[in-house]
Amino acid sequence: MNIYVGNLAYNVREDELRSVFENHGAVDSVKVIMDRDTGRSKGFAFVEMPDDSEAKAAIEQLNGVELQERSITVNEAKPREPRSNQGGGHTTRRSSDLDSDPHEYQKSPRIAGRFLFIAGMYMIRNED
Repeated sequence: MNIYVGNLAYNVREDELRSVFENHGAVDSVKVIMDRDTGRSKGFAFVEMPDDSEAKAAIEQLNGVELQERSITVNEAKPREPRSNQGGGHTTRRSSDLDSDPHEYQKSPRIAGRFLFIAGMYMIRNED
């Protein structure tokens, strides 16, 4: 069973978390989630336990327990939902929308009508 562990202190290490959960049964893996930009913990982790009954007992016994002066949240991890937008934050816009109000869609870096948005400024294309 995959277990979510939240509200972790930022300095909790995987081996420390493994030790806590091994008191309640076998542990396959522990993964503290790190911020890819800062390299710092995001304050949550996932623990994989092979035996569901041991995992459920660990959830029941560890939810709300203090670890490094923080009350941790422990529950069964929900399956990861598929991402709907892989496009980097840009959505499809109609060029007619941009022609009517170019300031409304500042996040769309593309030419549409007479306006071109580049890094925070607009340029107007001459019709010449």
